[in-house]
Amino acid sequence: MKTAASIYRSTAVSALFLVLPAMAFAQEACTTYTVKDGDSLGSIAQAAYGSFDYQIIFNANRDALAANPNNLPAGLELILPCEDGRLTADTEVGAIIAQETQEQEANKPKNNIYEPPLKFVTSNDWAPFTGEALLGGGMFVRIGATAMQRGGNDRGYTVAYVDDWMSHVDTLLPSGAFDMSIAWEGPDCSKLDMLGEFSVRMCTEFEYSLPIYETAYTFSALSDNKYANVRDFADFAGARICRPEAWSVSELETRGLSEPLVTYLRPVNPMDCAEMVMKGEADVYTIEAETATANFDELGTADQITVNPALTTFVTYHFITSKTNPRGRVYIAMLNRGITEMRESGEDYNKLSQ
Repeated sequence: MKTAASIYRSTAVSALFLVLPAMAFAQEACTTYTVKDGDSLGSIAQAAYGSFDYQIIFNANRDALAANPNNLPAGLELILPCEDGRLTADTEVGAIIAQETQEQEANKPKNNIYEPPLKFVTSNDWAPFTGEALLGGGMFVRIGATAMQRGGNDRGYTVAYVDDWMSHVDTLLPSGAFDMSIAWEGPDCSKLDMLGEFSVRMCTEFEYSLPIYETAYTFSALSDNKYANVRDFADFAGARICRPEAWSVSELETRGLSEPLVTYLRPVNPMDCAEMVMKGEADVYTIEAETATANFDELGTADQITVNPALTTFVTYHFITSKTNPRGRVYIAMLNRGITEMRESGEDYNKLSQ
């Protein structure tokens, strides 16, 4: 998931999406585009934005792409947002952020014994999602702040930053020191029998809000590694797969990639995974594409790495609370009301991510 280490994460996912077909053409940002045979999100992004950063396209078209983002049907019309995140050229840049940031600054915790302020905890150094130095505390904090003011909510809240992510689920939420953590991946708890110990624990001990964001996870390996270009998840059998300890591997487990079929390496920091790949101690590093890209760039080894062009997973992020929190379900319901109103009004993360 994330880490206390200082790692710069860009807002765009910089990885190839599927085997590169013939390049799509005639795309321009701030317009719409009709998919042609052979297009992929990566090729469309390359033509429209000059890179394979497709997350902005996925965010703007998630309803249309949710069924099968790996196979774009010809004739599908996609919104190609402006490079600054606006859906159309006439959208006022930053208007939504400015409004909700003012509301967050004006929102003071209530000292009402019957309605105590909701206590959020998150971490620094996870740009653009969370961090005290980021605008409004980061995109996910801004979403939480806005949700607390939508859907009929008016509860006070506080936000604290504790950089040890595992302490959130090990101590801070179960003990009641904080009510909600921003933000964690949502495992598929309907497939509990397929999940490992950590994923089962996240399903059985925590409650999740509605999804607030969805991002792509990619698979990076040394170019000469036998797992660099596999075409099916089953082909990872025998691989040493590295993902940091606070990042769930549930979406891989539900695809059959459980131990001992594969070996999971779980260091504290993402950079540790990148270094293990370079040393030959891990075969594959899988995490958000922007994080992996930043890690190998920092090591100066990006030219030695292959990002698998055929396999990608999508992961949703949520606010979470401990099931031991007597007010936890009330807080989840409050946030869900706000998230729902934000989606219905169009005031969702597509705008808050600017």
